[in-house]
Amino acid sequence: MSSSQNPFSSNWVNSGAPDSRAPQNNLSYVSGSGADPLRFRTIPQHLDRAVARFGPRDALHFAATNQRLSWYDLQTQSNELAAALLALGIERGDRVGIWAPNRLEWVLTQFGTARIGAVMVNINPAYKLSELEYALNKVQCKVLVTARSLKTSDYIAMLKNLALGGKLPHLQKVVILDDAAGGDDRMPDPESPLGKMAIGFTQFMSQAGPAQRQRLADLSASLDPDDPINIQFTSGTTGAPKGATLSHFNIVNNARYISSAMALTERDVLAIPVPLYHCFGMVLGVLACVSSGSAMVFPGESFEPEQTMAAVEKYRCTALHGVPTMFIAMLSSPNFSRFDFSSLRTGIMAGAPCPIETMRRVVSAMNLKEITIAYGMTETSPVSFQSSVDDTLEHRVSTVGRIQPHIEVKIVDTNGRIVPVGQSGELCTRGYSVMRGYWDDAPRTHEAIDESGWMHTGDLATLDKDGFCNIVGRVKDMLIRGGENVYPREIEEFLFGHPKVAAAQVFGLPDPKYGEEICAWLVLKPGESSSLDEIRSYCQGQIAHYKIPRYVKFVAEFPVTATGKPQKFVMRDQMIVELGLTVQKTA
Repeated sequence: MSSSQNPFSSNWVNSGAPDSRAPQNNLSYVSGSGADPLRFRTIPQHLDRAVARFGPRDALHFAATNQRLSWYDLQTQSNELAAALLALGIERGDRVGIWAPNRLEWVLTQFGTARIGAVMVNINPAYKLSELEYALNKVQCKVLVTARSLKTSDYIAMLKNLALGGKLPHLQKVVILDDAAGGDDRMPDPESPLGKMAIGFTQFMSQAGPAQRQRLADLSASLDPDDPINIQFTSGTTGAPKGATLSHFNIVNNARYISSAMALTERDVLAIPVPLYHCFGMVLGVLACVSSGSAMVFPGESFEPEQTMAAVEKYRCTALHGVPTMFIAMLSSPNFSRFDFSSLRTGIMAGAPCPIETMRRVVSAMNLKEITIAYGMTETSPVSFQSSVDDTLEHRVSTVGRIQPHIEVKIVDTNGRIVPVGQSGELCTRGYSVMRGYWDDAPRTHEAIDESGWMHTGDLATLDKDGFCNIVGRVKDMLIRGGENVYPREIEEFLFGHPKVAAAQVFGLPDPKYGEEICAWLVLKPGESSSLDEIRSYCQGQIAHYKIPRYVKFVAEFPVTATGKPQKFVMRDQMIVELGLTVQKTA
């Protein structure tokens, strides 16, 4: 997709617009300030600028492995990875997957792929066999950088299975990370289908020679900020994940404005326990720090409450990111009072609706007096609304803030008309941040982005007279469990494959830890019986753990409308009563 073919990458907002974030004419339409111009800059240019300003200062720490890199080091090592990719034959526009938890190699891959214009494909560490196969083949991944395993997931075993079955026709090379403890000679049998593609990370990094290194400067200079640079898979309502495709221009500018909202500087230290494969980690975390020169601290490969709190204390972090579930887990830790949070100031809570009381406790008990709330979606790079450090506490605990610079938002009714201030409707957003589209999926791209460039989010929202936004529900039935977007249709289709299941309906129920938990109502085939354990066992290892229903109810039929459409809200209300659940008020 060239920029001339893509109407959605343009900046639809006049950068000279007045600096007013309030709705106009009592209608639910707002546009962000144009005071800070958009930068037509690539990710390599963004990193090089940070290196020039902050070179010898700390860029990042990986606490669990005691790894530390300065900005100079980060540039040098990511350039070496870029040159190694060139040695494998990777060119501008080729897709390179990364399937790993939060590790140094993830960040090096992020900048190394961008340096040569390769498109980095984020693979969810929780993916299982079918999800991995679909993602790699959908984008025709040529190289996959992968960990060996994570928790109960054996990545190498899954790849062996797919390679043995000839199910990865586009994949040419698999770069296997060393054990986190350092070094590992265990590799697949070199005569096996996977073994013929496999190379260890240390050996991979030694592939580059002078010829590849000399090409880097010219390659970087030839890149276009509108080039696609990142593909992130989001679950699809029809079952197949969609590859949201983002450009340098999308995420560099979004990171700049995110950093500004938190007032980050080179004196700040940001703890990043959120996953890198999400925009939360790689944009709100890594690229926001590149924008400001702030140091990054990664507490561990994946989130652990005490590990995160220990890293905050040890590195005197001034900022902390997390989804509400993470903050709830830290606040609930029996050792919470033992940790020193006095260095903290700001950060972002996002990824799911935040319980207002949780936000108040984070401000008071964790010293995060300037913490911000952010709202957005992967398809918008991701942030559209964010509170500022100087917003009132009431606004920061009860709304998702105000519109970000150079972005427009309107809230519309079912006929597409803008609603009055205070009235709910679907939130639509337009501007530099809107993705290029879903990879190789024009129909679903045009379902999401209309002819005028508006991205239809599917979220129900309201705007007040000052432009503060509140998310009040979802037009579509997507649910968010612990910061993970989950589309019921995908799980319904999977459950329908069970030999005993005749029909399935999946929806979310309120949960104090994860925000929402998954509930499935199932109609079984005549004469069949089943149990919660049987259904969960069927899901185990086949779909990501966060998609497995916590609650299952077997019913003879579903409540339906006069036209036969299942009424999920009726099912949800019934389960809330049956289980004695509490619906928490959120921003």
